[in-house]
Amino acid sequence: MKQVVQNLKDGSIHVVDVPVPSVDSGFVLVQAAASVVSAGTERAAVEFGRLSLLEKARAKPHLVRQVWEKTLRDGPIATVRAVLNRLDSVNTLGYACAGTVVEVGSGVTSVAPGDLVACGGAGYASHAEYVTVPEHLVARMPCDEPGLLEDASFTTLGAIALHGVRNGGVRIGEVVAVIGLGLLGQITVQLLKVAGCVVIGIDLEPKRVELAQRCGIDAAHSERAAFVESCLQRTMGRGADVTLVTAATPGNEPIEMAGDATRDKGRVVAVGDVGLQVPRRVYYQKEIELVVSRSYGPGRYDAEYEERGHDYPYAYVRWTEQRNMQTFLDFVVRRVVQMGPLVTHRFWVEDAAAAYELIAERGSESFLGVVIKYREAAAPTRSFEMPPPNAKPRMSRVVDRVGLGVVGAGAFVTSVLLPAFQQTGFTNFISVANRSGVTAREAARRFGFRYVASDAKEVFANPAVSLVVIGTPHNLHAELTATALAGGKDVFVEKPLCLTLDDFESVRAALKASPERKLMVGFNRRFAPLAIKLAEALRDRPEPLVVHYRVNAGYIQPDHWIQDPTVGGGRLLGEGCHFLDFMIWLARTRVEEVTTWSMTDAGRYRRDNVVVQLRFMDGSLGTLTYVSNGSRQSGKERVEVYCAGQSAILDDFRRLEMARPGRLRLAKTRTWSVDKGHLEECRLTVEAVRRGTDVPIPLTDTLHSTFVTLMAHESLRRRAPISVSGEDD
Repeated sequence: MKQVVQNLKDGSIHVVDVPVPSVDSGFVLVQAAASVVSAGTERAAVEFGRLSLLEKARAKPHLVRQVWEKTLRDGPIATVRAVLNRLDSVNTLGYACAGTVVEVGSGVTSVAPGDLVACGGAGYASHAEYVTVPEHLVARMPCDEPGLLEDASFTTLGAIALHGVRNGGVRIGEVVAVIGLGLLGQITVQLLKVAGCVVIGIDLEPKRVELAQRCGIDAAHSERAAFVESCLQRTMGRGADVTLVTAATPGNEPIEMAGDATRDKGRVVAVGDVGLQVPRRVYYQKEIELVVSRSYGPGRYDAEYEERGHDYPYAYVRWTEQRNMQTFLDFVVRRVVQMGPLVTHRFWVEDAAAAYELIAERGSESFLGVVIKYREAAAPTRSFEMPPPNAKPRMSRVVDRVGLGVVGAGAFVTSVLLPAFQQTGFTNFISVANRSGVTAREAARRFGFRYVASDAKEVFANPAVSLVVIGTPHNLHAELTATALAGGKDVFVEKPLCLTLDDFESVRAALKASPERKLMVGFNRRFAPLAIKLAEALRDRPEPLVVHYRVNAGYIQPDHWIQDPTVGGGRLLGEGCHFLDFMIWLARTRVEEVTTWSMTDAGRYRRDNVVVQLRFMDGSLGTLTYVSNGSRQSGKERVEVYCAGQSAILDDFRRLEMARPGRLRLAKTRTWSVDKGHLEECRLTVEAVRRGTDVPIPLTDTLHSTFVTLMAHESLRRRAPISVSGEDD
């Protein structure tokens, strides 16, 4: 299928062929008929993309701070690689479309294949021939009229306007001012007239003023003084009851003008992206209430509502974003609002770059509603073969019998794992799958994969794939690992291996059923050069050791996917497994008992601040202190080891200090970049699969570390120590 994307390096717009996205539970696959280009949001994205790196830095200084903090934490080499990886990617565009339902995921009940629907949401309702959208961002048309799909594609913008009107609390007969008569403003005017209001508007462009007059506005102006005077005249000198700011400008003039046009104790609602430096004198004297309207309505940006389908109770949240979308769509079908007069340009999807040239070139041509149209697409296909690259691929020094397939091509896989495989000299990249076909295609372009897919089954079914790398969200690791093993593939799965004991058993069963297959979990810190040097110094220790691993992880918002217990598992399961495995490897013995505590009275930090204690069978002790309430400037990871008069400190895998008995001086080792072992673990894994030898982490170690992590999580739940001695029962 064809999809519109933006190159992040230079801001250029391209139409690319990608696989049709797969359909997850709670999602809907829609074949698009039309989508709307947002002249405000999308023009801003195009303009920012065209800036130089220096101009981008000036425009978004918070990103510069993030880069600087990463440089201090991870070193310049890792930071440069991360920045270049981010720039060498694309961004999907669009958030409003309409079309026909083709397929629904499990649990979807509000729509069925064949229904005509409107869709919303950035990252979902993109400019593409097919889109997958969560059920709560889909509104079903109450009729079967394909000719209305173009008008229906405005539904998302209509919901934004409708939510702005609701935030204004307007009543029948009130005088409402609208500042900015672009696409959002024109829709807002129509909605206000439906609500029985007197509407006065302003826009600097005379053609938009004329259009608003043709569409029924009571008064419209292109000059500030005339606009304010009109608001006063219509209200006997009092001012508008409500002013809706639908302009899109970083300037502060709209919010200042709103204060002049609004009555005492009136309300100003910022719907568009405008400057918000509120002039205190005017707003104070009139005691004006300022409201910033958030997108389509309640539920927006709430993953529980949008992605997981948990609706708000109708009696308590009457107008959710989906209900706003449905209401506006009903208005469209009943012809209460008219979108046709707002459309100034139409482009077929293959000519979408011209649409963005139009909106980016201010003043070159007047435009308002810009629609992208889609021809009747072929049947959905979730895989295809990439065209051969223009340049000849770099030849490997060996004829590789290992063919690599990847399931899940997110940021970590494309910025860390695949470059690591590439740096080992490996070139036999066969197939890559990701739910987003755009993401999969970009990975294929960068690393030379021959096949692109949106469904993992396509990777598993490819006979040329012998080693599968799994880098999906955590909840899918166990299922995909078991499926790949059963399909005769060796597996490299990013940590964690699983999130539950049931999944743990399913992987063990798959391994027993396919004993010849290899399984490697990405516990990379074992392979860090300084970690190996530390382990060598402890190899012949005469007594048990005490190891303390401190992780200053940093705060992550509670609504992040890794915090979801069913998707990411939380940070102890999702990331803590790394550090528990490292201590087990360093001790070279099995864990006998595990105990976990967490903060119980720290509000938002509670789940992210834990201490895990391990008691090993040889008497060694291990402590993991995992915190999110520290400063990132103090470093992330620090390992301290004490044994037989020796002590060692491994600081962020960049500096190792070791002190031994009888020596006054410390033995110090420092590296200028952070090497956490990714390159070495990938090299050894490929060599093991290539030669038919064991993977670098023995399977018993992998299963033991995973089981200990699960028991650490269970100890936290029970608030009690847990014996690990019955692991193999």
